[in-house]
Amino acid sequence: MRWLLALLLTLISVNALADTFRFTAIPDENEDRLVARFDRVADYLSQQTGLDVEYVPVKSYPAAVSAFRNDQVQLAWFGGLTGVQARSLVPNSEAIAQGKEDAAFRSYYIANASTGIAADQQELPDAIRGHSFTFGAKTSTSGRLMPEYYLRQRFEQSPQQLFSRVGFSGDHTRTIALVESGAYDIGAVNYKVWQAEVRQHKVDTNKVHVIWKSPRYPDYQWTIRGDVDQHFGEGTRAAVRQALLDMTDPELLKSFPREGFIPVSNDDYEPIKRVGKQLGLLR
Repeated sequence: MRWLLALLLTLISVNALADTFRFTAIPDENEDRLVARFDRVADYLSQQTGLDVEYVPVKSYPAAVSAFRNDQVQLAWFGGLTGVQARSLVPNSEAIAQGKEDAAFRSYYIANASTGIAADQQELPDAIRGHSFTFGAKTSTSGRLMPEYYLRQRFEQSPQQLFSRVGFSGDHTRTIALVESGAYDIGAVNYKVWQAEVRQHKVDTNKVHVIWKSPRYPDYQWTIRGDVDQHFGEGTRAAVRQALLDMTDPELLKSFPREGFIPVSNDDYEPIKRVGKQLGLLR
């Protein structure tokens, strides 16, 4: 009888866990802002799907991937690279929606005004050589993967060969702050974060400015685990996807910031997978 009681308790525990649908997001900005944003998204998804939805914050990009792999979350707002990583670890997981802007995303390279590097140049300037440089997080698509790819393409050198010092800030807002303060001369950031920070007067553009804008590439997306229908009921994946595509609340969208969400598939991220393998960030 004891084994039966133990089994029943285990099943109750599993079912209780499955009653809550959890999601996370890569921590690409200040944590307090992310919690405020995604708690509202959790409320919206709950209303639209009938699920009990909870946002689970994480401390790093790898932690977001691990939470998805370990089924601690069933849905995640990933960057291009982290999405590819996560889907490779969970069978049948799928990219289900991306921001309208994410089909043609880009990185901005920014410089402290003291460097004397001119703004808005047509190509990455030779003048960046020998300066200090900071990426964002080590597995950020817009803050590391694609910026490093374009640096190598332009100069045929690694960042360590090109710059006097190379760092990783951890997130885009931190990159902007470090370059503005002069702690690093140059950095690479998500263009949407830069635009939002400038629009909200959180950047002193007399101290830091954009020196080059990268070509376009696919980036952020919502990725869902392949077993959600099994755990939460048939049609869960479709319901969550439709709720994201139907998100029209200006305040919710402004917090991303995105104009809206559009359909996407795993195949759309083949360019990210290819570059990730070239740089040794993917197997």
